[in-house]
Amino acid sequence: MSCVYIQSGTLVVMNEDLARDTPIVHPPSGKPLIHETTERLARVVHEGGRTMPDDRPLLVCKPKKIESWRVFKIMSEFVEGFDIIRRYGLAVSFFGSARASFDDDVYKHATELAGRLTKKGFAVITGGSAGVMQAANKGAFEAGGVSVGLNINLPDAQKYNPYLTDKFGFDHFFVRKVMLTYASEVYVYFPGGFGTLDEFFEIVTLVQTKKIRTVPIILFGKSYWEPLLAFIEKTLYQEHKAINKEDMKLYTLVDSVEEAYDYIVANVSC
Repeated sequence: MSCVYIQSGTLVVMNEDLARDTPIVHPPSGKPLIHETTERLARVVHEGGRTMPDDRPLLVCKPKKIESWRVFKIMSEFVEGFDIIRRYGLAVSFFGSARASFDDDVYKHATELAGRLTKKGFAVITGGSAGVMQAANKGAFEAGGVSVGLNINLPDAQKYNPYLTDKFGFDHFFVRKVMLTYASEVYVYFPGGFGTLDEFFEIVTLVQTKKIRTVPIILFGKSYWEPLLAFIEKTLYQEHKAINKEDMKLYTLVDSVEEAYDYIVANVSC
């Protein structure tokens, strides 16, 4: 392999054919110059589009070299994802379990709330699969509105639900999370598993750190969410002062479709 530049005393290398005839550069302050980064990126994208394998291995360990095809695939997912979410103005994202393991009312409420918000002009965006996601997409679809599914390609196939007007499948969870993060003006969380909790804490952290503006964050279902919120208040806030008191005002707990709908309509800012 050939060296591209030296950063903090470390040789940074690329695939040999990408770095061929590229001189060693000593950028100021240990940072690559913008035009050099642009040139490297252009080479990687071009090479990645040419060499991307049909069977793409998982990214388990830190790669020993830049995998140009992986950079290309990640960038292409960002482009496709942003192209989808830019099509829709006012939107609400629904999160919740892909499993049919909760009470029927959970799914009925998701369908009803999505349908009512659709009639109010919201596009409904979900992960595009089963369970709560399908319930919300169903509500939007049957109300004649926009019903978007941003799915994730998993080893055990996670199929699209049949109630979508637009869809896309991602190989990388982190790209999908970016799309779901910036897709909407409202975020509604129904009961779910690790994925639902991950998405909830992601949005709360981004709002807390002012990486995104304050948006309505709705937690639907008191019996499910109250134990977690009690842990946050008692352990994180009271015992360890790991968060501020104001941080617990970033989300709103509701227990009915009417309550959720009224709060959303009153507090959405776009």
